[in-house]
Amino acid sequence: MMEAANAEEIQLRHVEKDVLIPKLMREKAKERCAEKVEAFNHCCKESGFLMAFKCQEENSVLKECLTLHYKDPMFFEECKQEYIRDKLEFERTGIPSKNRKQKLPTSM
Repeated sequence: MMEAANAEEIQLRHVEKDVLIPKLMREKAKERCAEKVEAFNHCCKESGFLMAFKCQEENSVLKECLTLHYKDPMFFEECKQEYIRDKLEFERTGIPSKNRKQKLPTSM
């Protein structure tokens, strides 16, 4: 009988550490910066062709918020643990997480 693997023991592949977990981080950071994403989107809709000039402030505030999360090692760890939980659940049940839409190549 196989015991459930501890998240600390999971060996992640290069593509998981460098592609899939950062993808999850981007999605979660957008959620955490939702107010700034909305402000930027609203500015772009209002400004049309002039958005590159008119929305610089909204863009820099949004980038600052996102970058704060991308560079946070605790946030990376949180996203890594969530990814591992989803991965283990998928291996156990065969049902993909609703958040994970990207298929992994099988020949890695």
